[in-house]
Amino acid sequence: MIHAVVVYALPQQAYVLDIQLPRGATVSAAIEASGILDTVPQLRRGPLDVGIFGRICALQDPLQEGDRVEIYRPLEADPKDARRRRAASTRR
Repeated sequence: MIHAVVVYALPQQAYVLDIQLPRGATVSAAIEASGILDTVPQLRRGPLDVGIFGRICALQDPLQEGDRVEIYRPLEADPKDARRRRAASTRR
């Protein structure tokens, strides 16, 4: 068995869920085992963007002992557009 953590953060709340999985388990299996999809049902609506320790990965990637699986929220604004708007407002 390996130990891993599944994390998901909302503006008001963060979920940090410790799990135990058999060796060779995938990111997808970790997410299912954590129960986060039942706790936050809106995660089931679309494809998940996930990573391990800040590096984007695929749902079928295998986990290692101690990995932190991160579920990412979609960006609310394109960073380039936001930067352009800020720059335009400071020029005025």
